[in-house]
Amino acid sequence: MLGIGSNKNQNAANLSTVNLIGNGTKIVGDIQSTGDVRIDGTLSGNIVTNGKFVLGPSGLVEGNVTSGNADVSGEIKGKVNVTELLSLKATAKINGDIITGKLAIEPGAIFSGSCNMGAKVKNMPQTKESLNDAAKTA
Repeated sequence: MLGIGSNKNQNAANLSTVNLIGNGTKIVGDIQSTGDVRIDGTLSGNIVTNGKFVLGPSGLVEGNVTSGNADVSGEIKGKVNVTELLSLKATAKINGDIITGKLAIEPGAIFSGSCNMGAKVKNMPQTKESLNDAAKTA
């Protein structure tokens, strides 16, 4: 029984862990984490985290980013997929496509790519009646 309880404590500790890649540090390879990740250095590879991803003003990611939430102040060259909120600060630069639940962009942020935000909307087949109704309301 003691082993089960300590597993729960270990899992809770993993979720509250913040992984930091400092300025001047370069990592080549992919990063996977269940906790939060902050990068102020350079990552050449993909990052996948269930927690929050923070990219500092001096940070650079050359690869895809997948996270629950993200605050971006640095530069990303790749696709960004954020489940909940993606916040682009004034110094942010993204060159790639974005998929996110919610998006906040400060003036000065640079973004080049396509963006899909919110729930997926299915393409509904349009009938002559629905087109006529749309024309009447237009």
